[in-house]
Amino acid sequence: MRWRQGRRSTNIEDRRGGRGGRRGVKVGGGMVVLALLAALLLGEDPGQVLDLLGGDGQASLQQPAPPANDAEADFVSVVLADTEDTWSALFASYGERYQPPRLVLYDDVVQSACGLGEAATGPFYCPGDHRVYLDLGFFRTLQRLGAPGDFAVAYVIAHEIGHHVQNLVGTEAEVRRLQSRASRAQANALSVKMELQADCYAGLWARHANDARRILEEGDVEEGLAAAAAVGDDRLQQMAGGRVQPDAFTHGTSQQRVQWFRTGLQQGSLEACDTFR
Repeated sequence: MRWRQGRRSTNIEDRRGGRGGRRGVKVGGGMVVLALLAALLLGEDPGQVLDLLGGDGQASLQQPAPPANDAEADFVSVVLADTEDTWSALFASYGERYQPPRLVLYDDVVQSACGLGEAATGPFYCPGDHRVYLDLGFFRTLQRLGAPGDFAVAYVIAHEIGHHVQNLVGTEAEVRRLQSRASRAQANALSVKMELQADCYAGLWARHANDARRILEEGDVEEGLAAAAAVGDDRLQQMAGGRVQPDAFTHGTSQQRVQWFRTGLQQGSLEACDTFR
């Protein structure tokens, strides 16, 4: 993947090794008012204070960019920036403004507005605080699953950004509403549709980013398809030594994930990614 000359995102929070990371200090409404008053008295920008407090009601610190010699974090920053550029252009074509998420790098365990996250569960997006959470050890996990290569990692990041898009346009909230009154099997089926749409959005990103900036090299598409296949519910259940249970699927089969990633890549339109039809 051609990425080294790409723009670096400023929406990275590096919480690895306890480096200035948030530790979930709750901030009530009164504290918000006091913080804003203090900002005004000190001549600070109140908007920056609100950004520091975060959308999840927890105090946060502005995180420094990853070190320049940290190749994996640098790669993540470039991919995130590319998703920002791609989705900003796509939203603008519909007369809307894209609000990019923040991406949190962490080690092993992390606190989010969605609760405690663990590296063992893989990267995740939290709609409560508009953040993607990623332990860089997942790079090695993908390799063990048979999906090596930088574009395999880019696919995973783009998939999580796809969930952010779903949050912005209301898909995530509507699915959660339907799930709240559905049976477990029906709720899982809705989850599968949402995950497959995020796969399609990952392919859509790759299509538009390549059209605009020629990021793809020979073999990259195959790396993305391999990654999509590697994280299919059926394959993961088989690897865990259990029998395949379709009613328990929450992300889709390997074949479905490959199909929808390919759909986004080939057709490149939001309409083509309607997995709920």
